[in-house]
Amino acid sequence: MSGEQRARELEDNLAAVRVRIAAAEAAAGRAAGEVGLVVVTKFFPASDVRLLAELGVREVGENRHQEAQGKAAECADLAIAWHFIGGLQTNKAAAVARYADVVESVDRPELLARLDRGATERGRPVEVLLQVSLDAADAAHRSGAAPEVLADLAEQTTTYDGLRLRGLMAVAPLGADPEEAFARLAEIRADFLLDHPEATRLSAGMSGDLEQAIRHGATHVRVGSAVLGSRPAVK
Repeated sequence: MSGEQRARELEDNLAAVRVRIAAAEAAAGRAAGEVGLVVVTKFFPASDVRLLAELGVREVGENRHQEAQGKAAECADLAIAWHFIGGLQTNKAAAVARYADVVESVDRPELLARLDRGATERGRPVEVLLQVSLDAADAAHRSGAAPEVLADLAEQTTTYDGLRLRGLMAVAPLGADPEEAFARLAEIRADFLLDHPEATRLSAGMSGDLEQAIRHGATHVRVGSAVLGSRPAVK
């Protein structure tokens, strides 16, 4: 596929996703343009990031540190914010904070000091979302912090000068009804906002369930395949 063909494909896909978001906003009685779009470029080349920037995308998400680090360096001239949304290893946290503008997957206190160190070395704060688990307590592959520890994790986050607590992130459990999962998330968020009213961001919803997430209060959706197409095989 030529660069021109790829640009047209991305433009068409992006337009379709924006129509879906606008329709979901209207259906939920929310203001037009209220929900932000983070395009997840995992496994896709930096050339796609450049095409997306030309199409008006200003927020890009990545899941894997090594790939994200290289892509951010290659695209350092672009006016985009980099979101790290994948599982974060403690020993990689400082390195991630040196290029990521937003880290959406903070789920334990051990990450905080290292993220703060990386942000300090970079010379600018990192915005933090706490990833809350919507999985059952006995789930085999539970990801995110349990709802009952969010308050303590949030308080610890606010003690670091290099970190800015902005809100919550969540993923609907695999095989679960996203409507039920995001309704529960809305309840968790309501309690969270009582103590942190400034942390209003809610990152939830992906290509297959963004409508349900928007209905239950998502301020940002993370969309990959619906914009970029099927992901290439992992190398």
